[in-house]
This record gives sequence, C-alpha cells and structure tokens, in this order.
Amino acid sequence: MTFTLPLVGAPLALATLLNSAIPATAQFLAQPANLPIGENFHVELFAGTWAPTPAMSIASDAFGIGGTYIDLTRDLAVTPARFTELRLRLRPGRRHRFRIDYLPVNYAAETIVERRLVFRGIAYDVGEPVRSTLTWKTVRVGYEYDVIHRRLGHFGVILEAKYTELEAALDSSSDREFVRARGPIPAFGAVLRLYPLSALSVAAEVTAIRLPNSVVNKYSGRYVDVDIYAAMNFIESLGLQIGYRSLDLNLVANEDIADLRLAGIYLGALLRF
Repeated sequence: MTFTLPLVGAPLALATLLNSAIPATAQFLAQPANLPIGENFHVELFAGTWAPTPAMSIASDAFGIGGTYIDLTRDLAVTPARFTELRLRLRPGRRHRFRIDYLPVNYAAETIVERRLVFRGIAYDVGEPVRSTLTWKTVRVGYEYDVIHRRLGHFGVILEAKYTELEAALDSSSDREFVRARGPIPAFGAVLRLYPLSALSVAAEVTAIRLPNSVVNKYSGRYVDVDIYAAMNFIESLGLQIGYRSLDLNLVANEDIADLRLAGIYLGALLRF
C-alpha cells in the first residue's frame, strides 16, 4: 500500500523566505580578521558516518483485519547498521545559511517468527521464515537565519522541508506485503552555536513538527530531529565533527502506523571553501 504524506504549506513559506534572502549575496561578508577558525566560508561540505540504535515499530491493517504492532528489533531481528550522511551549507551572507542534507537509512533482516504476526491482512505464523526490510530516505532543504550573531556565538531560526521516502516490507516464501509513504514534511526549529575556543565550536539544533488529526484528515504524527555536536577546526578549510543525533518519526495514516526512533553518535569531516 502506498500513501503520500501531506504538504502543509510551510514549503511555500520556505520558498518566499529563501527568495527574500537572495539579495544578501550582493553584500557578501567582509569577515573580521578575529573570527573563530572555520567561520569564514562560502560553502561547507560534511560527510559522516552514523550507527544509531534503532527502536522501530510498524502496524498495518487491511481488508478489515487488524494488524499486529510489530517491533522490528524484537519480532524481526533487525540489528544496528551504519549509514553515511551528506550535508551542504551555502552561506551567501553573514547571517544566512542554506541547508541541504541527505540521509539514507536501510535495514534488512531475516528471522524465524516466534509469535503470530499479521501485516496488511497476511498472517505470518510461528516458525515461519520471514525477511524484512525498512528503507527511510530523507532529503532536508532549509534556510537558517541567525537572529543573533556575535564573534563567540550565534543563535538562529530554521525553516525547512524534509522530503521523506519510507517503505517497510515483510517477505515470506508465499507472500510479500509492504507499506510506503513519501512526501514533504515541513519543520521549524532553532540552532545555538558557541565558540569556547578559537578552533572549537559546540552547537545544538532542533527541528520539529507535530501534525494533529484536526489539521489534515486521516493523517497525524510528529517529526523531531535533535542534533548536538562539536567541531574541531584544524585550519580554516578543514575540520572534524562529532555529535549525537536523535530522529523521531511517528506517522499514522489511514490503516498504517510507523513509529521510528534512531539515536546515536556520529563522526564526520568538514571541508570549507
């Protein structure tokens, strides 16, 4: 079964805000000489690796048959995996950052069912071999404006759209069933960065949205993305970043439920121009 996530209008506001920020490129920053290392850049690239601990559950009804609430770790033997994340920051002005992130999450497992599972109207009985897959790909496109910007730190607000593709599937020798969701999810948030040392920055950022049933019929849920990290900048163009990230997606749509939580430490390199 496939369903499309609702578009709640924030991407239109995002486009308007991005358009209004473009003139900042004409006044490209003349940075003070005493800025912390790594703060004078036009483009910043990040490539990192993340091995979060998964806590994920799914359920899907069909044909009037109630589905089992399936824990992917306990019921399907899904184990932690390592993923690569890419981030791009474009900085046309001192207070402006355009943000593009790509995170592909893929899990696959095979196990012998230890309790009866019902998914999309199909029963998987005790002792039956079942293969499971879950893919969760996210592209984040956003804009950050630093409301407060000082030499030793700044505070900014974030407006973004998270384009999400989610698919969960169960496959046995006789049947294969899946649920799929895709579409843009608008989110709002804030970021705080501090520079305790000239070569060290620490930051915390949160983006989130909650969608009650009253906003869009047959859809409800939440999306919370928390990222806490530190960056050691060896030279202006090169740094190392370590952080702790938590993703929390809860989605209820029609007959399907997805409750996905990933959290763990990541490590990556920063390259600036």
